[in-house]
Amino acid sequence: MEFRQLQYTLQIAAEKNFSRAAEKLHIAQPSLSQQLSKLEKELGVLLFQRNTSTVELTHAGASFVEKAKKIVDAVEQLRQEMDDISQLRKGKVVVGSMPITGSHLLPHVLPVFKKAHPDIEIVLVEDSSMNLEKKTASGDTDLSLLSLPLVEPTLSYVPIGEEWIDLAVPPGHPLALRKNGDQLQPVHMEELKDEPFVVLKKGQGFRKLTMDLCHQAGFEPNVVFESTNMETLQSLVATGMGVTLVPRFIARAASSEFVPALLPLAEPTPSRTLAIAYRNGRYLSKAAEAFIDTFRETVEQLSQK
Repeated sequence: MEFRQLQYTLQIAAEKNFSRAAEKLHIAQPSLSQQLSKLEKELGVLLFQRNTSTVELTHAGASFVEKAKKIVDAVEQLRQEMDDISQLRKGKVVVGSMPITGSHLLPHVLPVFKKAHPDIEIVLVEDSSMNLEKKTASGDTDLSLLSLPLVEPTLSYVPIGEEWIDLAVPPGHPLALRKNGDQLQPVHMEELKDEPFVVLKKGQGFRKLTMDLCHQAGFEPNVVFESTNMETLQSLVATGMGVTLVPRFIARAASSEFVPALLPLAEPTPSRTLAIAYRNGRYLSKAAEAFIDTFRETVEQLSQK
């Protein structure tokens, strides 16, 4: 059994298609099929069921892939550790990110990191917080930007900053017109019990935070619309469909077409803790540690603005 055969099998399992897998591996499809057949003959089992349009893992194949992932990941970690010991400057970090939070923070982080570490490749994986936890636990990402608390017990994390939560309401909403002098008057969560809410769909970490804050205030929110995209929610609020909670780092810019009114919530002001998560026991390369440091410093600077 050759190490490359493990890599080939994992790629076929991921793509469920020989042509796409061969393209990703930069080898000819006949060579890929030949290597898989050679491996299956050596093992004495079929790893995939083939048909005209796709390939599916057999029971033996699923077991093989699960263990092959661990082997390939262990080899990659060993390579990273040896690279660090030999003080090589090149490397790669696979970073998972929640799409909207990442779209607002990564443009601040990545240029700073690339300037300091021009030979380190950053590969970005965007997904929901629930899926990112699974991918981080399985080693599909080295690090992932998430918010606490984490559900997956096999993950460790480094806190990188606190993000305050604001309330978004339509511009003409009575709460948006309520002021104490020149200052907007903070809103108590209890005041929102009769408001229609637009919220993120299940599987998004911020949805749970929103629901928890409503429950802590003693009411079940009247959810009138759900979306996977916080930008969409802010647009819907701006057009009068309801209210929502918004993490401050991703609040809609005033230059956007549909801009809700953003109001502070009363003390104790709710917040969420952003963190960089990684699998327990996973070796963090110097490149990964440098990325965490850059992310923490950037978030700290943004919090002071």
